[in-house]
Amino acid sequence: MAQSPAPAPPSAQLMEMIFGFALSRSIAVAAQFGVADLLKDGPQSANDLARSIGAHPRSLYRMLRALAGAGIFAEEADERFSLTPLSELLRSDVPESLRAFAALMADEMNFETWAQLPYSIQNGKPVIPHKFGMSWFAWLEQHPVEGKAFHDAMTSLSAGAVAAVASAYDFSGINKLVDVGGGHGLLLASVLSKYPNMKGMLYDAPAVTRGAKDVLLAHGVAERCEVVGGDFFQSVPEGGDAYILKHIIHDWSDEECLTILGHCHARMMPGGKVLIIEMVIPERNVPAVSKFLDLEMLLFLTGRERTAAEYRDLLNNAGFELAGIVSTPSPYSVIEGVRK
Repeated sequence: MAQSPAPAPPSAQLMEMIFGFALSRSIAVAAQFGVADLLKDGPQSANDLARSIGAHPRSLYRMLRALAGAGIFAEEADERFSLTPLSELLRSDVPESLRAFAALMADEMNFETWAQLPYSIQNGKPVIPHKFGMSWFAWLEQHPVEGKAFHDAMTSLSAGAVAAVASAYDFSGINKLVDVGGGHGLLLASVLSKYPNMKGMLYDAPAVTRGAKDVLLAHGVAERCEVVGGDFFQSVPEGGDAYILKHIIHDWSDEECLTILGHCHARMMPGGKVLIIEMVIPERNVPAVSKFLDLEMLLFLTGRERTAAEYRDLLNNAGFELAGIVSTPSPYSVIEGVRK
């Protein structure tokens, strides 16, 4: 009977972790060049790929070889490369594509910001206002190319979370669902299409909601969904049985979150609930991507990822009782708060 290989010594394990930045950056460059799209019809050599994207053949081979060692691609005979389940997600034409998100998370801006992690650790403040004199969202507004890349990345990230949430959480019994900060409405449209008796309201900045019409029409729910523009720091629409916030709460400090949740509490129907879609940090030594996303929040924004206990306290301070946390087939959970 074959024995399992002995675990690598701590020095080798740590060395691999130290080079984690190289793996992340290589994935981003492969996403930027669209390598996975070029391989969707079958294996290709590094030379053929290099001709298609205008790259140096041997240098491209060396990067793809490194990525293949991590399972991102597979190296076959004659230095040809093919897709794996991981690199399938770097294609731009698959439903849960992470191509835009991969390109953003390891682009030059992100790397430059992470290089200043000591500043945030020493001062407890985000790097972006320190570096540019403005908030991250204000900087994106002034840089439309980077802003588009960011919003494309958030759309890319949302696809998998939306499908997971719609399948894992039971939305039955909700007559009117208000999506606060819902962007183009992918989550709300997906839920409404599954629950034909439900009505919805999409609420976000007017410049954002202009892009919602096509999404709602594509899902066949436009007649059941009202689109309203506004600022959730000022108010939210009234009359919802439930208010859902996906990728919103983690952007902001507790004080800012209490303002947003307070508006939801004041405007919802009696006995209503708030549904927060975020990653939940596990306790102690459990490895989790949420713990590193938390550092991303530290660097860029005033927000953070939170533990279950922290969500319980946050909801309680906003006038809600934590009713439960529903895991999904993704890193995201549905944190359910019921109005006291």
